[in-house]
Amino acid sequence: MSRILTGIQSTGVPHLGNILGAIKPMIHLSNQPEHEAFAFIADLHSLTSIKNAEERKQYVRAVSAAWLACEFDTEKNTLYRQSDVPEVTELAWYLSCFTPFPMLANAHSFKDKSERLNEVNAGLFTYPVLMAADIIGYDAEIVPVGKDQLQHIEITRDIAGSFNHTYGDTFVIPAPSIQSDVMVLPGIDGRKMSKSYNNTINIFLPEKELKKVIMSIQTDSTPIEEPKNPDRCNVYQIFKHIAPEALSNEMHTKYLQGGYGYGQAKTALFEYLRDNFSNERARYIQLMEHPEQLDTLMLKGADKARHVISNVIQRVRERLGFN
Repeated sequence: MSRILTGIQSTGVPHLGNILGAIKPMIHLSNQPEHEAFAFIADLHSLTSIKNAEERKQYVRAVSAAWLACEFDTEKNTLYRQSDVPEVTELAWYLSCFTPFPMLANAHSFKDKSERLNEVNAGLFTYPVLMAADIIGYDAEIVPVGKDQLQHIEITRDIAGSFNHTYGDTFVIPAPSIQSDVMVLPGIDGRKMSKSYNNTINIFLPEKELKKVIMSIQTDSTPIEEPKNPDRCNVYQIFKHIAPEALSNEMHTKYLQGGYGYGQAKTALFEYLRDNFSNERARYIQLMEHPEQLDTLMLKGADKARHVISNVIQRVRERLGFN
């Protein structure tokens, strides 16, 4: 059985792109009998940008509820909050002492802000080290990532390999699983759906609020009666990624024929999201209304995770002379 691991930062409520591009694919992998999955809420990582305690707490609950609402099997697999496993920060310190400065200086997470150093905190600079601890601390063998995240896995492999070279086999060297077919959804403004662009679709919103978001998707001013280009329409581009091919083709035909307005397309998109994710929406709302259930499940997952990382930490301590 191969152990796969992934983490999602608690910097907001998971949006439709997160659900379809990360959470659902990971759940599919985790349900396969040859895999054991570890999924964690990266709340320690979120501290580099979110300083408000209540805001972070709410986002942690939202991310946890999203995983559970999408039916992540916590009996077969492990779901936990990063901050509930303090051993990961101990491991991160050990690893930081084996991480060259230039490696961190070349990390995308730092370089993207290196021209504004007054905005860079030490946590952001050492972000890749904590991420490495998140991965190798659990003997993860496979880490599903998009191409833009590959550098983090390469850094993790370099750190673990350097330690193993000096002290003997200690860490499992993780292999990236490049998700070249990961669904990348456009947001309501046509750009990639992202919290940083404030263009996301939150499928867990109350029905009226969800409809309001869908109706705000940007479109051009082509009159109802005229044909429209579906390939240039944000509504259709979102719909075709989530709906069955038959429904997508039907909407495509209506666009080309004319007499079909953007308002009708938006209504079809809203109704599909509302109905297709009805179970997830209901489960999410129920969990958010009962945070004690979330806490119980997450602490149970943390106990499982600590059992694994404690064994890894013991190996490291022995190698370093901290018996």
